[in-house]
Amino acid sequence: MDTDDIHFLTLAQLAQRIQRKEVSPVEATEAYLERIDALDFKFNSFITVIRKEALQAAKEAEQEIAQGNYLGPMHGIPVAVKDQFLTKSIRTTGGSRILADFVPDEDATVISKLKQAGAVILGKTTLTEFAMGGGIERFGPPRNPWNLDKRTGGSSGGSGAATAAFLCATSLGEDTGGSIRWPAAWCGLVGHRPSWGRVSRYGVMTGVWSMDTVGPISRTVEDAAIALTAIAGQDPKDPYTWNTPVPDYRKALDGGIKGLRVGLIREQMTPEVTGVETRDAVLKATAVLEEMGATVEEISLPLTSHSVELSLVPLLVEPAMNHNGWIRERLADYGHNNQVGLLTGSILPAAAYYKAQKLRTMLRQQVLDAFDSYDVLITPTSGKAAQPIMDDQVITSKENAVGTRYLHTRIFNLASSPAISVPCGFSSDGLPIGLQIGGRPGADEIIMKVAHAYEQSSDWHNRRPPNI
Repeated sequence: MDTDDIHFLTLAQLAQRIQRKEVSPVEATEAYLERIDALDFKFNSFITVIRKEALQAAKEAEQEIAQGNYLGPMHGIPVAVKDQFLTKSIRTTGGSRILADFVPDEDATVISKLKQAGAVILGKTTLTEFAMGGGIERFGPPRNPWNLDKRTGGSSGGSGAATAAFLCATSLGEDTGGSIRWPAAWCGLVGHRPSWGRVSRYGVMTGVWSMDTVGPISRTVEDAAIALTAIAGQDPKDPYTWNTPVPDYRKALDGGIKGLRVGLIREQMTPEVTGVETRDAVLKATAVLEEMGATVEEISLPLTSHSVELSLVPLLVEPAMNHNGWIRERLADYGHNNQVGLLTGSILPAAAYYKAQKLRTMLRQQVLDAFDSYDVLITPTSGKAAQPIMDDQVITSKENAVGTRYLHTRIFNLASSPAISVPCGFSSDGLPIGLQIGGRPGADEIIMKVAHAYEQSSDWHNRRPPNI
């Protein structure tokens, strides 16, 4: 086929063509590398592109497939990975000046799993400094393909930009407070935060150990299911991973959703946290689910309206613990807002952290109790569509520091639950809007089924950004 069309194939479509030997892994990899060379100056989605290594991996994949050793739907697929994951012999910056020249001597487990599945890694994507908040991108902000003056969402913004701009077939991000789902929503993609413990975090630069989760940012739910199947599973190097078999998540997408019980969280739809256009898009999406046979009911989970505040203390304290040595020796090398956050986290009393954990337990229980009555819970992914890029905006107020941008996503991080964002519309100025679907821990298959059913009833995921 015409190599100019390869990058517009979904992961699943490209995998089918590679398996049939209609497209070779080398052709696919070259097509993406050429596209990165031609276009990424607009998006700044990559920190490091590993052309030589990618082509070598593609040649090896091509030889294996030619010999009849096809490994599955990730074999020969060009992917991008967040520069938070260790990659052996490849620079891994964490988006920081401190690690600008750091070259690890081993791979993160998710990188090893991608390689074992035969994937071709194209490079490392842009992120906020150490995947922390503050909107600080030391290698420059990634730009949204839907509007180059808008943010892509943090902290996995480079993965969102690269996937939306068709510079990779799919990508990996990391989600502590919404950093997979937020870029997915703002870039018109699917972002899946797996259940905590479903995917190894070994070799992933730590943010908040009890909330960090690695997952895919993809163009379709099917693509996300394929990627998650490849990276999930128990890892002896990560004692918090589950000792349970990994299903083929793509198979879970079959069948309808008739009879499923859906709870729409009232507190996440108020004007204070959700704009009118986003609210309307989400309500229209729930109406579609009802037409497909699901039962949708509005429910109240009062503590979810405080999820930003309840997550703030661990999001300050735990990074400060992880960065304690550098705070003492290289504080000036951090961006201004992260200096403020790390210093604040360093002096917060243990009693504050203890209370935050007790309150988190209360919220978590409230969310888990809701799953006694409902199969999935629904909210917007973000209360607003993509916001303007602002260079290292300095914290000037509580609202500026906390805001409402993560309010909808942090619920499921605090509950250790899986959640997925899927496109559900566009704002009046042409920016994507995301629908978030959350489930009980371990219910990744159910939320993917609901997301896929909705996706197939719409054409939001088929639209292409204007700047590609």
